[in-house]
Amino acid sequence: MKKKLPQLAKHGLVVIGFMLVAVLYFSPVLSNKIIYQSDIAQYIGMSKQHKDFKAETGEESYWTDAAFGGMPTYQLGADYPYHFIKSIDRGLRFLPRPADYLFLYFIGIYILFLTLKVDYRLAILGSLAFGFSTYLIIILGVGHNAKAHAIAYFPLVISGILLLFQKRKILGFITLFLGMSLELVANHFQMTYYLFLLVLVIGIVYLVDAYKKKELKQYFSAIGLMLVPVLLAIGVNSTNILATQEYTEFSTRGDTGLTINPNGSPKASSALSYEYITEYSYGILESFNLFIPRFMGGSSSETLDSTSESYKELLQLGYSTQQALGFVKNAPTYWGDQTFIGAPAYIGASLIFLFVLALFLVNSKTKKWIIGGVILSLVLSWGDNFAFVTKFFINYVPLYDKFRAVSSIQTIIEFVVPVLGVVGLAAFFNSQKSKKEKEKALYYSAGILGGLALIFILFKNVLFDFSSPRDAHFIQGYGAKFVRALKIDRQDMLVSDALRSLAIVLVAAGILWLYLLNIVKKNLVILGLGILVLVDLIPINRNYVNEDDFVAQVQMKEPFQAQAYDLEIMKDQSHYRVLDVSQSRSNSIRAALNSARASYFHNSIGGYHAAKPGRVQDLFDFDAFKRNQDVLNMLNVKYLIVNAEDGVRVQQNESAFGNAWFAEKVNFVKNANESIKSLDTVDLARTAVVESKYKKHISKENYQPQFGDQIELTNYTLNELTYKYKLNSKRLAIFSELYYSKGWQAYLDGEKVDHFAVDYVLRGLELPEGEHQITFKFEPQVISRGNTITLASYGIFILLLAGLFFQRKKRTD
Repeated sequence: MKKKLPQLAKHGLVVIGFMLVAVLYFSPVLSNKIIYQSDIAQYIGMSKQHKDFKAETGEESYWTDAAFGGMPTYQLGADYPYHFIKSIDRGLRFLPRPADYLFLYFIGIYILFLTLKVDYRLAILGSLAFGFSTYLIIILGVGHNAKAHAIAYFPLVISGILLLFQKRKILGFITLFLGMSLELVANHFQMTYYLFLLVLVIGIVYLVDAYKKKELKQYFSAIGLMLVPVLLAIGVNSTNILATQEYTEFSTRGDTGLTINPNGSPKASSALSYEYITEYSYGILESFNLFIPRFMGGSSSETLDSTSESYKELLQLGYSTQQALGFVKNAPTYWGDQTFIGAPAYIGASLIFLFVLALFLVNSKTKKWIIGGVILSLVLSWGDNFAFVTKFFINYVPLYDKFRAVSSIQTIIEFVVPVLGVVGLAAFFNSQKSKKEKEKALYYSAGILGGLALIFILFKNVLFDFSSPRDAHFIQGYGAKFVRALKIDRQDMLVSDALRSLAIVLVAAGILWLYLLNIVKKNLVILGLGILVLVDLIPINRNYVNEDDFVAQVQMKEPFQAQAYDLEIMKDQSHYRVLDVSQSRSNSIRAALNSARASYFHNSIGGYHAAKPGRVQDLFDFDAFKRNQDVLNMLNVKYLIVNAEDGVRVQQNESAFGNAWFAEKVNFVKNANESIKSLDTVDLARTAVVESKYKKHISKENYQPQFGDQIELTNYTLNELTYKYKLNSKRLAIFSELYYSKGWQAYLDGEKVDHFAVDYVLRGLELPEGEHQITFKFEPQVISRGNTITLASYGIFILLLAGLFFQRKKRTD
């Protein structure tokens, strides 16, 4: 106990140190400022309505009308009963944002280093290197909080797995349960999926090792034990997981039933199209920016100065000094193939050097699974640039086709490179390694990386032409001479950063060489390398995320300000929808799919989300709104926000069908293809388009309108709508609400009745004659089912943990 207390105190001081570093790095938070995150501003717009509803009523609404005509709030911050693990997560993220996520980066990987039995001083160095990895800082700048959140818990999950392989059952069981539970709380299933791929690599490496050592029984015993905390972690997060899975089938990740594209060609069978999945494919050559930050020109918008060739050429073209400086402040220096890049995914020349050093000094299972993870991540990140592998994964690996932006799998590289780098440094300090081995590793590492940097510097013009796919646009606008000047600036960037990386490699090698000569001691070497890592990474990070990105808290808490046109619309207290196309100068309807501004104030048919309702997306893809005004009318779009010559204005749509109306005839169609195409060919005010699978709910194809037939919405909340109607004969009613069968229930005078999909996206219900009340309630069974599983999982975890403690006590007695 006397030994453990000082150890705990030591680690406690490290934790406090990490807190200070995180807060000081994002020092504007000390002035009560907050980082402006564009994606989070959009998220706030999307989630405001249901959060306001909870604040006013105390109820949790699992549905919002603020976006896309309606969708579940499962991916918009919904809270579920008994989600105790989420409370633990919130407790860990007590620092101001984004310092909280940086702190999580540090703590998670520090625990992993301790699991790998690395000296705590080296663990500190590795934690700082991981936390300040450029990509991990950049995603905080743009607001990919869920991604950062999930990555931060990667090390904790791996720690639990390694502890169980080390036969430390109780600690491993607890760590893996907590790690996996927190990983799932982060709610970024793409990152969790990539972590799972890394875990498979680890499993294969350990399986091969167990086979060679004839320890398969112990291996499968450990695997069996691992499955238990993982399944329990899934269990305690089951409500969110089940709800997300259920919504996925309704979203763009699922199958809407369409088998054709808007142009009539066959639609790809995968959940997302190949082009959409691989839109952000990492260039094979571009991978060198892991070592040289602006190898391919940095980001899509880099800052140049008055010494740049681009600036000088603009002056020659007749631009003023102010105009030229304005242009080069956002210079298009990136010459890679990706559509957009916010910053290079720079790991650090210092870390790459330590990683290469480890390749020569480490010969363990850790090295093997890390190399496997790096190769797999790198190849998959290339996407369309390594098409046969990508297509294989899309076609044959389960769930791979559910995710886009394949380049983001490089988060695995960001994670494992610092781990092997520090393990290699620990091997360098290990007295069991001979001086000759260390010298050889040092020579080779410095020679390989130094030589690579020199090749790029000396043979740049032979190897590269520095051309961008977008250069044709600049030739047209500014001329060929300007593009030649731009290429010189790109070349200068590569040379400058290659020299920088070369210098860092030589300094790192020099520090370790001095250690081999017994000129400096271990502590000083660690300190020197720690400073080098920070000097290496922080200035690059500051180029993309810095004090300028912080704003007063109100600007993030209230990212959108109501304008005169918003206030004008909000005078209308009825239930309607809004289409905001003002985000595009040309009033493009597609602009509504990329902004949650309207959702912040109104019920919008647009919004901003990675997984939009699939059939609403189909309406946009087929230009249904553009071709047919009735599609807007059936969605009850009463107001349009548009750009006019005198500014943004409101247009009222007098022809909107309202909240509900009666169809006079039914147009039965075979499938989704015919359904969406029929929207252009029928009078939607009088005709219901119904897929044949719902035919059983309709007793006839023609309905006779009679004087006095009426229906109106009498009560509206997010999770309940009440209509009263009066009919002289049976009629088919169409409700201007999205059809979502996995939660919305219809009641006729309190008795449950079946409703069905009409007009591709809406709800229909055949109503008996007389005066009655129809109520739609959002009652997702997935929530109650998930709650039951959650509570049972907590109970099983406690019982199994008690059993493990009892078993250990029994062995020690």
